Amino acid sequence: MFSVIACIRDDHDIRLVLVAAVICLIGNLATMLLFSRAQECRSHQRRHWIAAAAFASGIGIWATHFIAMLAYEGSLPFSYGLSLTMFSMILAIMGSWLAIAVAFEWDSGASFAVGGILMAFGIAAMHFTSMQAIEGSARLSYSMPRVFASIAMGTGFSSLAFLAFRSLPGVRRIFAGAFLLLFAVCSLHFIAMSGVTFTLESEVSTAALSIDRSILAGIVTAAAIGLILIALGATFIDRQLTDLRGFANASLEGLLVLRDGRVLDANERFFDISGWSAHQVIGMAPETFLTIDMDAEAAVPFETTLSGRDGKAIPVETVQRSITYRGHECSVLVVRDLTERRRAQQMIEHLAHHDILTDLPNRSLFEKRMRQALQTVNRRGGEVAIFCLDLDRFKAINDVFGHAEGDRILCKVAGILQRVIEEGDTVARLGGDEFAIIQPKRPQPEGARRLAERILAEFAAEMDMARDPTAVGVSLGIAIYPRDCANAEQLYANADTALYRAKRAGRGHACFFDAEMDKAVRTRRQLESDLRQAILRKQLYLEYQPIFDVGSQNVSGYEALLRWAHPERGVIEPETFIPIAEESGSIAAIGEWVLEQACEEAARWQEPANVAVNLSPLQFMIPTLYDQIERILREAGLDPRRLELEITEAALMRERAAVIATLQRLHRLGVRVVMDDFGTGFSSLSNLRAFPFDKIKVDRSFTGALEHDPAARSIVRAIIGLGNSLNMPVVTEGVETELQRRIVVEEGCAQLQGMFFGKPDVGPSQYFMLDKAVGQA
Repeated sequence: MFSVIACIRDDHDIRLVLVAAVICLIGNLATMLLFSRAQECRSHQRRHWIAAAAFASGIGIWATHFIAMLAYEGSLPFSYGLSLTMFSMILAIMGSWLAIAVAFEWDSGASFAVGGILMAFGIAAMHFTSMQAIEGSARLSYSMPRVFASIAMGTGFSSLAFLAFRSLPGVRRIFAGAFLLLFAVCSLHFIAMSGVTFTLESEVSTAALSIDRSILAGIVTAAAIGLILIALGATFIDRQLTDLRGFANASLEGLLVLRDGRVLDANERFFDISGWSAHQVIGMAPETFLTIDMDAEAAVPFETTLSGRDGKAIPVETVQRSITYRGHECSVLVVRDLTERRRAQQMIEHLAHHDILTDLPNRSLFEKRMRQALQTVNRRGGEVAIFCLDLDRFKAINDVFGHAEGDRILCKVAGILQRVIEEGDTVARLGGDEFAIIQPKRPQPEGARRLAERILAEFAAEMDMARDPTAVGVSLGIAIYPRDCANAEQLYANADTALYRAKRAGRGHACFFDAEMDKAVRTRRQLESDLRQAILRKQLYLEYQPIFDVGSQNVSGYEALLRWAHPERGVIEPETFIPIAEESGSIAAIGEWVLEQACEEAARWQEPANVAVNLSPLQFMIPTLYDQIERILREAGLDPRRLELEITEAALMRERAAVIATLQRLHRLGVRVVMDDFGTGFSSLSNLRAFPFDKIKVDRSFTGALEHDPAARSIVRAIIGLGNSLNMPVVTEGVETELQRRIVVEEGCAQLQGMFFGKPDVGPSQYFMLDKAVGQA
């Protein structure tokens, strides 16, 4: 008997032992690379790469063992049985496959340990099976403790190899796993071999090998390395091909490779776009599903259609390029799907011509369709009705309930209008709460009248103002082409004019355009437009009328009277344009301008006379009215006690508490407040009690009737007596004759104002020279 360890030391070819170690290391590296490739693949491809890794691992382990045994140069000649030798190789491959499959496919934290056990048992099965394949004049026996120790060491190193591969990053896991597997194979082999003994038996005839052992080792080595390199080469080639195909599949465009007018290959994006499969496309002519001209200039992109599998025409853009593919000159047809681009273009075009909130046509599309309707009428005859609609109470509801509620109401109105119109009609939202309707193809005015009735009825049913605080009404203006105008611009303007008259009639009405009736409306609207520019164009100016004090026989102050010098209509009196300014909202800017001009003018007077300025009731709706007046006085340098603000009783009818609070602040500032046109409003006595006015003005309508109407004289006497009893000086307006002056003076009036004392003028300086003459009259 002799020890295997002594045999390795004394009777082995060290060169073959090193070759065996190198073979083992190469096999392990190939195994780890194939592991890595398996992890990168999908589940159906991963199984193939696990099998390739098992093959490389099994071949490497088997070749390592076989070459190590061939390195033996002892005196005992032996050979190997072919069947057991091949079976040992199969066991090595199967054991490796089971170990790798468990280590990388099982979803468990201990899978690496189970894989290590299976790997060790696979190596052991291969080792002891190949040992049983030895044929010679010696009998083998094993030391079981050494056998168990070898399997335990193999298990430990195999488990660590799998754990290192799973845990370490980058290439470190490849090398760490390969070397740990090398230790597993070598430790199991040499520890097991150290427990093997050869017992010489009687002479047994053995067939000598007909080939030198070194040559045989070289053949085995070459075959093992070749098999392992084939596996590595397959990995490399597959990675390159897969990466190139993956690169092509990652493209956002479809790719068709063409050769000899047929499709040679295509990427996945083309199949996604078209819906076709690979076997339906490859080998076909591209003209089968693409409308293209293969003879056209290759480098120029052109738009065409692609026939999808479902028969749908898909808009695409194509361009051709020349490439070398699989060793042949081919063409690649790039197919770009234009569906999203077309959809985006359609969305942009839609948004350009439709209202974002209601999705109704906007002003641009409305005008286009209106002109088209008029052109159709000019060619074929007939009439077209245009409706202008405006929502009643919408602004107030929008301010009170917020813009979100306002948007909801607008959408609801859009739904109502779309329900009531007929086929061929167009509903548009022009902006804000303005809507419009085009009604072609209907006999007029009957068609417009029926549509107006449906709209008003639907609003009455859907918008119940008695129960719903957010309900709105609607006013309609209607104009008909060609009876009301000659072009589209005038048609819409006439419908808008009719709408204006409908709103002035009390809202909730529909009015047809009437040339005679709407003439005044157009004039009023033109004045409204011109009035907005009157300040900037310096068309407004002030005239000052003196206020004569009976007690001192002097002019105590002047009332600033607003005038408008219209470039076409001449001087317009405030009775004409002030109501327009109040209705249009321009009274705020005009009122501020009047205060500024009057205070600046009064500050320049040599005598400290007062200046009286009329305030519109709407100016009290301005939250900053007090601050505005205080700023104007400060900038003009005028003593607040010289400013008199004349208000009518209408100012106290709306937001009474807020108005009185503002007046009290102005009174504390020193500004004098005058009740104008007393006796013509409502609740006059309660108004006098609510606020201590500095003066009362008798309306000019009573003064004009003093000479012939005893009732007017009684009213004036009562007003003057009331003022005296409340310690409020009374001013009588409209004094134009000596008799009127004498009557009101006899009744005890404190101040007089009117044409009797001179016409209003742009400057009050001349009135100071008239004081003495007036006092002597």
